[in-house]
Amino acid sequence: MGDITNVRQRIEELRGLINYHNYRYYVLDSPEISDAEYDELMRELKQLESEHPELITPDSPTQRIGAPPVEEFGVVEHPEPLLSLSNAFSYDELAAWHKRASNLLSGRSFDLVCEHKIDGLAVALTYVDGLLVTGATRGDGYRGENITQNLRTVRSIPLSVPKEAPPRFEVRGEVYLPKAGFKKLNEERAKEGLPLFANPRNAAAGSVRQLDSNVTARRPLDIFIYGLGWAEGKAVPDTHWGIMEYLKSLGFKINPNIALYHTIDEVEKCHQNWVEKRDDLPYEADGMVVKVNPITFQ
Repeated sequence: MGDITNVRQRIEELRGLINYHNYRYYVLDSPEISDAEYDELMRELKQLESEHPELITPDSPTQRIGAPPVEEFGVVEHPEPLLSLSNAFSYDELAAWHKRASNLLSGRSFDLVCEHKIDGLAVALTYVDGLLVTGATRGDGYRGENITQNLRTVRSIPLSVPKEAPPRFEVRGEVYLPKAGFKKLNEERAKEGLPLFANPRNAAAGSVRQLDSNVTARRPLDIFIYGLGWAEGKAVPDTHWGIMEYLKSLGFKINPNIALYHTIDEVEKCHQNWVEKRDDLPYEADGMVVKVNPITFQ
């Protein structure tokens, strides 16, 4: 009994260490140990779990590895629709939208949150009792494809969340392929004589919709969470900015370029800054997303 207790404690310790270093590497982009040291931790965990399979849990870091191929994707009904965004193609259109929103709120002022519109694939991640249970595509906004196995291989997606999280909730994000990863992937495909991907978005979408999640696991996919779909059992912040800070505290990866503004002119300056620096970003972004900050005003 003592031996199995020690093994269980070591497995939990290793999982904690690996999850911590995954977060440092994939979310904060600030690793604290070498790749060799990380690999040694993972090797030890895999060895202990192979010797004691009864101790394997769904949120173990070893379970990110691709699972056997599935015959087809199941369908997931979205409890809250993933609706499309309205577009504004000029400052005048942006100002007109802001004025309409203000009029609907009887002239009350409100802050605005801006972030880059990542050119990737929108997904919804559902967590129950601290564990990732479902990952789905946006689909038609009401029904999406169940790609849970594939999304589990994306290192910046938490397989589990702290106990401070609501017992049931859904976050929404954009899975994407960084520019460097896209370049490397196409170089590898060229060497193998395979067709090249046209752009990072197509590459990301094709990667997460593989019937074989082992293929997905080999792609350098990443994610930015951009919102909370719904939550049950625990109160959450009442502003979009507060929600994003809250999700960040739970371990989700938030775009570092997200910003809070007080006026529409500040938003336009943010947009112009994106236009000037767009080519220097490590990811493709095809616009800016502007959201009313108070949730009750949305």
